Amino acid sequence: MVLQVKCTSNKQKPQEGQSSSVSLPVLFPDTAGIDIGSKSHFVAVPSERDSNPVREFSTFTADLHKMVNWLKECKIKTIIMESTGVFWIPAFELLESNGFDVKLVNARHVKNVSAHKTDVLDCQWLQQLGTFGLIKGAFRPEDSILPLRAYLRQRDMLIKNASTHIVAGVTDPKVLASLRHERCHNPEEVIEASLVGNYRQEHLFSLKQALELYDYYMQKISECDQQIAQQTKKLETGCDPKKLHLLKKNSVSRLKKPKKAKKHEYPFDLTSELIRITGVDLTRIPSIRASTALTIVSEIGLDMSRWRSAKSFASWLGLCPGNKVSGGKRLSGKTKPCANRVAIALRNAANTLYRSECAFGAFLRRMKMRLGSPKAITALAHKLAKLIYIMLKYGHEYIEKGVEFYEEMYQKRREASLRKKAAEMGYDLTPKVA
Repeated sequence: MVLQVKCTSNKQKPQEGQSSSVSLPVLFPDTAGIDIGSKSHFVAVPSERDSNPVREFSTFTADLHKMVNWLKECKIKTIIMESTGVFWIPAFELLESNGFDVKLVNARHVKNVSAHKTDVLDCQWLQQLGTFGLIKGAFRPEDSILPLRAYLRQRDMLIKNASTHIVAGVTDPKVLASLRHERCHNPEEVIEASLVGNYRQEHLFSLKQALELYDYYMQKISECDQQIAQQTKKLETGCDPKKLHLLKKNSVSRLKKPKKAKKHEYPFDLTSELIRITGVDLTRIPSIRASTALTIVSEIGLDMSRWRSAKSFASWLGLCPGNKVSGGKRLSGKTKPCANRVAIALRNAANTLYRSECAFGAFLRRMKMRLGSPKAITALAHKLAKLIYIMLKYGHEYIEKGVEFYEEMYQKRREASLRKKAAEMGYDLTPKVA
């Protein structure tokens, strides 16, 4: 396959008998392409490096080592592979540990437009795109963050599984009704009457086992918390000691009145550790608790230079409106589907600010009236994402200015917009005399 581009410049018109296309320059000649599969991987190297430039390797570890040795013999430095399921992970980790520059790409971004699709053609297509420098690697956090991310994902899985076993062996309606939540609408008498039932022996046996399983999950979550605490201490400090002391002092002064401990809270001072690691206090942002901030750090790391700007970061999270345009007409503004854990955490955080007396709460209420709840939550999550990007990259602290400041700035923007429209129509906008 040869990639060619047409020459469209008016200054350099091709003469008669000459081709109107030019080949792209080879920027990375030491590039290989791998088509990832569940049972085997197809690997393509430049044709001049081996008499058989396309080979198939099984997914067994011994075969992956053979693949690594062959790529070293072919003097390959950069490797392009698709992110197919979870089958790419063993190959990626083995190649990266052997010194290769491995770029993971989205299959939708490198889709071959050829009419015939085979594994051999796919790996050759990836190799050629990488040779011409037409591929940008997908995001993957640095190695120091990966263990923390794995522990947090394991902890979330344990919490979800434990939620199916939250029961006890008590059958007394009065005792059970006394556990009524303070925000429950029904009075304690109604709940007590509804809990009178026929508790059979087999049902009690099932409840007993469910309670034992819940206690077991709590034990495993505690072990996971210990690993998370050890891993956070291994991360480097992100600010100088003077600033760190000041940030911790301000954090303690903000929390003079201790908050009620929530379920599955971490058993160590997570806020102080996050301040030490990031150099900023992310918990100053409304609705961003220490656990949410830790999830964000574990998923994206601390190197924000991987994204060009705050807008690029929000787009990567799938929180930006779509820009599907054809023929000068906007067809859809729907956000792209994305299962990013950071985006989910920011949406959950944004959803808690509806009754909050802060600038973000006022913004959410106004956007809900205009766009509805789902779009308003995404819009606020977009704002939170850009704010977190700025704080982590430039070390700025968040300062809450309140609802009054937000409403004042909103009125000024409306007034400026009305003055602009009036001037375009040839009118002067003057304030009404009281």
